[in-house]
Amino acid sequence: MTPAARLAAAVEILDRLDYSRLVDPQLKAWARRNRFAGSGDRRSIADRVYTCLRTKRTSLALGGGSSGRALVLGSLVAGDEMSVEAVALLCTGGYGLEALTDHERTSLQAPLGSLSEAERLDWPDWLLPEARTIFGDEIGAELDALRHRAPLDLRVNTLRGTVSDVQVSLRAEGIEAETVKICETALRLPASTPILNTSVFRDGLIEPQDAASQAVTIFLAAQPGQTVLDYCAGAGGKTVAIAAIMQNQGQLVAHDVDPKRMKELPQRAKKCGATIIQYREEAEIASNSCDAVLVDAPCSGSGSWRRDPLGKWRLNPERLNRLHESQRQALENAARFVRPDGLLTYATCSVLPSENRDQVDWFLAQNPDFSVVDTLNLWPARDGCDGFYAAQFKRCDQ
Repeated sequence: MTPAARLAAAVEILDRLDYSRLVDPQLKAWARRNRFAGSGDRRSIADRVYTCLRTKRTSLALGGGSSGRALVLGSLVAGDEMSVEAVALLCTGGYGLEALTDHERTSLQAPLGSLSEAERLDWPDWLLPEARTIFGDEIGAELDALRHRAPLDLRVNTLRGTVSDVQVSLRAEGIEAETVKICETALRLPASTPILNTSVFRDGLIEPQDAASQAVTIFLAAQPGQTVLDYCAGAGGKTVAIAAIMQNQGQLVAHDVDPKRMKELPQRAKKCGATIIQYREEAEIASNSCDAVLVDAPCSGSGSWRRDPLGKWRLNPERLNRLHESQRQALENAARFVRPDGLLTYATCSVLPSENRDQVDWFLAQNPDFSVVDTLNLWPARDGCDGFYAAQFKRCDQ
């Protein structure tokens, strides 16, 4: 496919995009319908679609419309990727994009300074006050970081090997991996690095996982020999990481309100060599029985919107309020399983105060037998990772 044809394909996908679903399955569906597109074509088209969604407000404003075409045209100039004249040369009809209109040409030449702050930062207007509350003077840098593609972070599975072992193995396959300062088990690669065919991936020495997620599992402070509960286990990325931190010693209970979310966890645990994981319904977990409990709560995902940009545009005040209720319910339910002197850790991949410190304040008001012993705030630009928040409570001995 020519560069212009790839852009036209991105326009087609964006015009048909279902915002209630994840992007990747929709890209794969397009590829199945268009088998003439090679692997390089598919990667280029996917990159363009994600770029358009991460920079949606800027791209639409510069593109002069509300269509997929406006998104694609605007995205080409929003990041200084192309000049307006270079874009015009790509728009020649045929299998590519039709020629620029006078309106489009004028819009594409508009200065970014003419856009509102929320438009320039590709952020919903109604959420800007929350972002300003948490980021203050750093709001520009932090929200801009969420407009760009995330790197590929790996968790080194210390049940199988060391960080140095993995670096050496990857280097032998022509891949250089850097350490990440916020987490000792994390390695970082460029976003497009193919790792699925590497020996360390096949042998369970690594798993893709953002460094911030790994930092949260360390923050949990689970110890070998303890009884630990991952209350919102989901697909189990943090569960298998906790098993490694516990050195496969003790009891690690995985639970999720929807057990179907954990369907891949047993195979994942087997590949990683995590043998201490047990799967239990809530009724099967004894009250006051756990040394440490993790509540990786359902949230807006605002700290990881660079990975799931549709999440930014799906969220509305009603949905956020429902998430607040789910977070409070999860905290209340999980607290019952913490033993006296035990630790409860609440975490979200969100940067919004209403999902983080406001929920901590609410929980403390409802549960005077708990106190905060530590908090963790990770920001995309400052810390070079997904935005994450965690608060650790200790239950008083009664």
